[in-house]
Amino acid sequence: MERLSARLLSWASLIDQKTLDQARTTATLPFIHPHLALMPDAHLGKGATVGSVIPTLGAIIPAAVGVDIGCGMIAVRTQFTASQFTERDLAPLREAIERAIPLSAGRYNRKVVATAEPRIADLQSLAEKNGFDPASYTGNWMLQLGTLGSGNHFIEVSLDELDRVWLFLHSGSRGVGNKIAMHHIAVAQRIVKQYWIDLPDPDLAYLVEGTPEFTRYIRELRWAQHFALLNREEMMDRVVRQVSEFAGAEVQEQERINCHHNFTESEKHFGKQVWVSRKGAIQADAGRAGLIPGSMGTASYVVEGLGNPLSLNSSPHGAGREYSRSAARRTFTREQLREAMVGIEFRDTDAFIDEIPQAYKPIDQVMADAADLVTIRHTLRQIVNVKGD
Repeated sequence: MERLSARLLSWASLIDQKTLDQARTTATLPFIHPHLALMPDAHLGKGATVGSVIPTLGAIIPAAVGVDIGCGMIAVRTQFTASQFTERDLAPLREAIERAIPLSAGRYNRKVVATAEPRIADLQSLAEKNGFDPASYTGNWMLQLGTLGSGNHFIEVSLDELDRVWLFLHSGSRGVGNKIAMHHIAVAQRIVKQYWIDLPDPDLAYLVEGTPEFTRYIRELRWAQHFALLNREEMMDRVVRQVSEFAGAEVQEQERINCHHNFTESEKHFGKQVWVSRKGAIQADAGRAGLIPGSMGTASYVVEGLGNPLSLNSSPHGAGREYSRSAARRTFTREQLREAMVGIEFRDTDAFIDEIPQAYKPIDQVMADAADLVTIRHTLRQIVNVKGD
């Protein structure tokens, strides 16, 4: 860990100047308490750095939560072992998962399936309790539950160090969460402009605790975080069914972990009750299980938090980009992607060139930087990868 200033601590050994400058700017805001914690996977983001932990007194910056509210990971350890999978053609399993779960941006379910019904009812009840209608943001939000999205979202079948089969996926609150986030970012920007508040970046616009705008944001934020969690649960249940059919035996879940890495919670740190916005970071209280994925084709990790107080009990959420998507497409080739994915069943298309492992920081270095934040319980290697383009 390096103390870059009184209000900025960094665990990132691999970081560019623009990302550092962005983090320094955020750390100067007067309501940051006690400091911003920069995670090992930090990279440039909208307003605030992706891979940062931002504790705030009496205010929240909506863009510092992220536009995919509640984005995170879920993993299930099964009773199966490698020999039941690696000696078979895995393409049918990948294709079955692709049929069961809508992939890519703008792709949703055609109807609300039976497993989603109680989750939809739960979300409807929470929305009513919080006094808002999700349909005011997008009318088809119910059909978005149980869908993956695109970008770095994925579904994987992996093996751990003991050759046990894990199911692993990454997604968030989809279109409805994005629209909620963008609405409140715009509200915050309008308010700071109205009161002639000068900010170094308009995406650092904030809402003040106690105002109607703040209260509405928190209510809708919590709904979107819950949607994201249930979205992952719904997709994982579908993956479990497809794996059961492929293996010819019901999956016996040995463990299930579900954690956010774009979210806000009210927590006590350094003697103050603060709003902790983790934008690309997971909660890593002592003993808490967590998930840190690598990039497409590399290792992922099941971890346990160490409760490091300087990090505000946080850790990285993944590898972190080194190349923008456009730069990755200019730099790498489909043949290089194929080389990186040798031994992994995946949909071979140039749509995924910008997700090539070389576009990300080396996950091993990220984990080395995080040695005082988490301990590694399991190291996972992919055998099946599913993504949306």
